[in-house]
Amino acid sequence: MNYAVVIPAHNEAQFLPGLLQSVYAQTVLPVEVVLVNDNSTDKTEEIMQKAEETHPNTHYINRVSSNEHLPGAKVVEAFNAGLDKITASYHVVVKLDADLILPTHYFEEVLNVFEGEQVGIVGGVCYEKNKAGEWELNHPMQMDHVRGAFKAYHVSCLNTIGGLRSAMGWDTVDEHLARYYGYRVITLPSLKVKHLRPVGAQYKKAAGLRQGEAFYRLRYGVFWSVLAAIKSGWSKKSIRWTIVVLLGYTQALIKRTPRLVNASQGLFIRNYRRLRLGKDEDSPLNL
Repeated sequence: MNYAVVIPAHNEAQFLPGLLQSVYAQTVLPVEVVLVNDNSTDKTEEIMQKAEETHPNTHYINRVSSNEHLPGAKVVEAFNAGLDKITASYHVVVKLDADLILPTHYFEEVLNVFEGEQVGIVGGVCYEKNKAGEWELNHPMQMDHVRGAFKAYHVSCLNTIGGLRSAMGWDTVDEHLARYYGYRVITLPSLKVKHLRPVGAQYKKAAGLRQGEAFYRLRYGVFWSVLAAIKSGWSKKSIRWTIVVLLGYTQALIKRTPRLVNASQGLFIRNYRRLRLGKDEDSPLNL
């Protein structure tokens, strides 16, 4: 079993060299690495060009997009652009953010897990530096969730769920749809990925509105959306964030924004949330 990697990057000159070094140091190397320069204005493209020149299985593409750095459509569209450029044959495709450092055995262990039956999505866990400069676990969702920054997909799973959705919430709907179609989502706590930029550091009020919109589009319903908004605000230690998320949900409800899942899938998601309620040790709600 082998894998290909797609790395979207927007103004990541500070972090991208470290990620690439950790990718090229893997005990099991990728068959191909596609770098997507997503409208960068710093030296990101120069770094990609050098990587392409020094590593035969690496190439990069340029993509023109918005300068706004928000989660959701932008990163998925960049990933999809890179996915279309993979020429090698592969069993697993990996989306990596540019601000990560991977342990050298990361993909060796991930591929071993994919040998299991009906495994669809696999990834490690996120570590970030605290105020004391120490690396500590920062995986705010339950361990049944793989962070969008370092997701590996079996090709059959990615095809079955219809690819990634170009919207806020893409890294939640992919897992729900994978389970809906009978695939397993596996998080590996032993694989500690260093995340160099704190989660949400570059996001603004618009991101909270989009998160609330995502709850609507995922068919959470009012009850589960309120609980999810409370959890999101709890993780950020911000009541204001909870209010903004709920405002985003309300706006989507009024506008009847198109859904990301059908009614049957929405019911599956709500039932899954109900079964998981109360199993999170780090917050009052697991959503």
